[in-house]
Amino acid sequence: MHWIGWFKKQDKSYTPNEADTQPPAGNLSPQHIQQLFHDIHDAQVHELDAGGRKVKLFYIRSFVDQKQVESDIVLPLLHAPDEQAGQKVISEDRVDVTTLQQAEELILQGGILVFDEIGNVCAVKKQDQLGRTIDSSEQESIVYGPKDSLNERLDKNLTLIRRRLPVASLKSKKWTAGSLSKTSVVLLYMEGIVNPELVRIAEMKTNQIDFDVLLDSSHISALMEDHVNSVFPQFQQTDRPDVLAAALASGKVVWLVDNTPFALVAPITFFDLFQSPEDYIHRWMVGSFLRGLRFVAFVIALFLTPAYVAVTVHHYQMVPLEMLFVLMQSRSEIPYPPFWEALLMLLTLEILKEASLRMPTKSGQTLGVVGGIVIGQAAVDAGIASNVMVIVIAISAIASFLVPNYLMTNASKLLQFALLILAAWLGMWGIGFGLLWLCIHLHGLTSLGQPYLSPLSPFFASDWKDTVFRAPLSGMRTRPAYLKPLQRMRVTGRKP
Repeated sequence: MHWIGWFKKQDKSYTPNEADTQPPAGNLSPQHIQQLFHDIHDAQVHELDAGGRKVKLFYIRSFVDQKQVESDIVLPLLHAPDEQAGQKVISEDRVDVTTLQQAEELILQGGILVFDEIGNVCAVKKQDQLGRTIDSSEQESIVYGPKDSLNERLDKNLTLIRRRLPVASLKSKKWTAGSLSKTSVVLLYMEGIVNPELVRIAEMKTNQIDFDVLLDSSHISALMEDHVNSVFPQFQQTDRPDVLAAALASGKVVWLVDNTPFALVAPITFFDLFQSPEDYIHRWMVGSFLRGLRFVAFVIALFLTPAYVAVTVHHYQMVPLEMLFVLMQSRSEIPYPPFWEALLMLLTLEILKEASLRMPTKSGQTLGVVGGIVIGQAAVDAGIASNVMVIVIAISAIASFLVPNYLMTNASKLLQFALLILAAWLGMWGIGFGLLWLCIHLHGLTSLGQPYLSPLSPFFASDWKDTVFRAPLSGMRTRPAYLKPLQRMRVTGRKP
């Protein structure tokens, strides 16, 4: 017989008595629970006969797994002796409830509140297991290597990391952030490796989070950053569990946030944002070449367009005579200065990139390719942009895609516009001032209290084996010195 038939009341909605008053925090009864959750259409109360004793269940239908309610709660209660009616719930899930606040929190976390007629109250968590399957990472895709990535379930993300680091020294601490969202945040670190000062700072910043709704890990990072007004990210966001395991093993700390597939890693440096998981899969010479290529591409994305504008506006005497004829012929029919030409083309490019991101995948790819070709050729034919400017903008755009970190790519966009304005105003001197300001700004940044330009400033010679270039894995026997880990060596010292 299906258990629904045993209910005396089911699918019941609640309308509290207007004469009722707000119950005190410690007063716990079915009536007070009904009053607390009034005007919630999927709040349910069920009454059943368990061995001659009346038992009431209270839960929110959209939170719980109905099959687990039947198998783990209702059936044990129906077959329980009279004197054990309130105690026959699955033991490992059972929590005794003593206050109204505790009852509210457990119900909103997917718990079922069980009342028996002698006043015993307990809760059993049977939350519906919603969430995506474990798929490949779309943001940090690689050809070789692990294909799994994080999803929106905090417990599954913890499992993916603990499978890679199955040691008791992997510690975790949990917080609830957001007065309305009640977002679960877990801090992970490797005891005996990480510097305790980093853990202390991480705990302090997590405790200081004070906001009502936190729906994503980026919200958490925005409230913990050392420098809120900087364009550079001070936390690395990744959805790859292998990247998180490597960061933990090197002496960093990791935050996992419920309902988001992206974890936070800190402290990070400017150079960390150019590293890819695939660097450690290739041969070290290939990995070093690709990593160095990313730095070169970043410089091209920042300075190529501003340098072109500076040369054509202020320093045309620097251009070789043959090339100058080409530039003059290309710009002969353009009705406005190179600055406005570059600004127009850059804004058009950004519009196309944003449009391709917001549209469905297949349509977005078509729009990006066809739109770029059609608009670029039409701009040249109409005399709005020169051939050379289109080539310069295209090379800068392609170079920006080589940076593996999306947050750093967005930062480079703003820097490119700022350098473009300085180049149009002061020429190469403006670019020089912009570069000087950029170096000063980077030197002043910190991530979780650690210098952002390490191991360049302060200088750590031992850390350069995994910065701009990558040394062979056999030569990377120490952890980063700027992290000041308790255990510097990565090897155990055992003899073969």
